[in-house]
Amino acid sequence: MSVNPSKIGVLGAGTMGAGIAQVAAQAGFDTLLYDVSQEFIDRGLGRIRTFLEGSRKRGKLSAEQEQQILARLKGTLKLEDFSGVGLVIEAVPEQIELKREIFKKLDAACGIETILATNTSSFSVTVIAAAARRRERVLGLHFFNPPPLMALVEVVQGEQTGAATMETATELVRRMGKTPVAAKDTPGFIVNRIARPFYNEALRILNDGGATVETIDKVMKGAGGFPMGPFELMDLIGIDINFAATQSLFEAFFHDPRFRPSPIQQRMFLAGNLGRKTGRGFYTYGDK
Repeated sequence: MSVNPSKIGVLGAGTMGAGIAQVAAQAGFDTLLYDVSQEFIDRGLGRIRTFLEGSRKRGKLSAEQEQQILARLKGTLKLEDFSGVGLVIEAVPEQIELKREIFKKLDAACGIETILATNTSSFSVTVIAAAARRRERVLGLHFFNPPPLMALVEVVQGEQTGAATMETATELVRRMGKTPVAAKDTPGFIVNRIARPFYNEALRILNDGGATVETIDKVMKGAGGFPMGPFELMDLIGIDINFAATQSLFEAFFHDPRFRPSPIQQRMFLAGNLGRKTGRGFYTYGDK
């Protein structure tokens, strides 16, 4: 079955999935957004509409451009609808067995030329790809939150990812207006491995009683020159996502203490205080 290189599928209509779908549609791709319920799809498309409306009000988009972008977006409850797309990007929660099960299903549903990408932030692309038969067509495309605003995308080559797959996916990322960076399939890839001390040391200082959340963020912004402090950034990314990435690296590096997760994050995760998306994390968020 032939595939359409101008059509992109996104699996998962959550914060990351909706953001990636928006990026693709804004770049001119016909974009298909899948999730397991119409409620999730509607919520994801609603996020996109809200973002585009804000951009229009700030003069970043015309009303005509806004409508053109929305017209390129469609929702679906059927994986079979991905059969003719050129690229499918998986953006579901960071659970390795869930991702492997999805790639097994995508492998069966999609055309033989379709490229399958995972947006995982820390899991091994090679392990995820092992669930598929056509492993040379599987790679990682790690977008950063929020995808419409963040320029970088890590293009991750698994053990069996083909050179043609890497080349085609890299070009598609460029066409989306993003900056692709090639990475090997090592724990945390590039960004998450480098970023762990930024989060982990901040959590250790907090746990030791050395400073408050507000003070640590203020120092990192004022003296370190970071646009956001570590706790502000964890709230933006999501405590669940950040905690999962830390756990993954800790396991991948055979419990190296440098990557040990913090009990503070674990408690917040178990309590459901996940940051901006739940209204409460290290900070509390109201309507504004």
